[in-house]
Amino acid sequence: MSRFHSHITSATKIINTYSGGKPLAMHIKTFLSSDKKFGSKDRRAIASLCYFYYRTGRAFPTLSVEEKILNGLFLCEHKSNDLLQHFKPVLNEKIGLSFNEKLTLLQISEKNIFPLIDELGEDVNGTAFTRSFLQQPKVYLRIRPGRKQVVIDKLNQAKLTFELIEENCVKLDNNISVDKTLVLNKEMVVQDFNSQKVLDYLEENPGHFTKEDKISVWDCCAASGGKSILVYDKLNGKIKLTVSDIRENILLNLGKRLQQAGINLNRSFVADLSVGSAGIEEETYSVIICDAPCTGSGTWSRSPEQLYYFDKKAIEGYVEKQQKIVSNTINHLKVNGLFFYITCSVFKKENEGMIEFIKKNFAPGGAATNVSLLKTAYLKGYENEADTMFVAVFTKTNS
Repeated sequence: MSRFHSHITSATKIINTYSGGKPLAMHIKTFLSSDKKFGSKDRRAIASLCYFYYRTGRAFPTLSVEEKILNGLFLCEHKSNDLLQHFKPVLNEKIGLSFNEKLTLLQISEKNIFPLIDELGEDVNGTAFTRSFLQQPKVYLRIRPGRKQVVIDKLNQAKLTFELIEENCVKLDNNISVDKTLVLNKEMVVQDFNSQKVLDYLEENPGHFTKEDKISVWDCCAASGGKSILVYDKLNGKIKLTVSDIRENILLNLGKRLQQAGINLNRSFVADLSVGSAGIEEETYSVIICDAPCTGSGTWSRSPEQLYYFDKKAIEGYVEKQQKIVSNTINHLKVNGLFFYITCSVFKKENEGMIEFIKKNFAPGGAATNVSLLKTAYLKGYENEADTMFVAVFTKTNS
């Protein structure tokens, strides 16, 4: 059996034994670890074939797994490919065609690849988003304050290829590891380009909290704590930080991460904010970060299997949960405080729909919370090989 046949046969077996649930990357690793004949180069090639399959969604329902893999390879790659030349020389000859030309040749449309285009937010370009879905986003590092030269020097000494795309943002290819080169959390944070920007309002309006020595911050859906470290850096460490999450083990890991980052934690507590506000008591905060649970559709180019197994009906479930979380947190905002509603979703119902929900239920004159919208934006990952995020910033106008 040729190397090409071996690769595509293995990829087909991996796909046929995968049913969603755990991440595809984990399934691939487990499968390949049981077969010692493959070297690292072979493993990467097989993994790529699996991702080509899922990046095309369910665009070719009548084709075999092998045929769909090859079509995915044709759509995702732009230079001549030896495996494609072996199996589909006619496609390989045309691999340099534009995205639209390739769709025409394969007799499919954008909606065949991403059938949820009608659900996209108003400011999301459906064509550009679908095209980006065929490519793996880059890896980004956010350099911690005062560490820029140290990080740059270490990357250069390690002879790693990188690009400094903003003052404190490093862009890397996905196959580059920095774990042994840089001190994670202390010198830098692995954080997507647009995730680094969700709290930019704080820098754009540096005088918002001039009267406060320590700004009280509640990261209410803290997860791994990337936003907690970000807000600490954005506010020059002058914060009193509270974090919560539904999972105790997540908070334990977050506590360790904050220690590595040199950040003191005021309070940490477990709470299911979609059920109620138990554990919050009557506390109020100057900044509330609500990085809400969502479909994650803005990150699906990193995990295309998520789209393949996604049920459109799940959107409504996320919206219901988001509404409950917002309702149980926004009333803990201080006067003149800032409420950040954040998702990594591209769907209108989770984003613009939530803005309308907040305006209807918590706007001045409509409820005691009295919040007004200051800013809203889609941070478009398809413009810079990153994830797509959504952020809306509200402030409490009076008590």
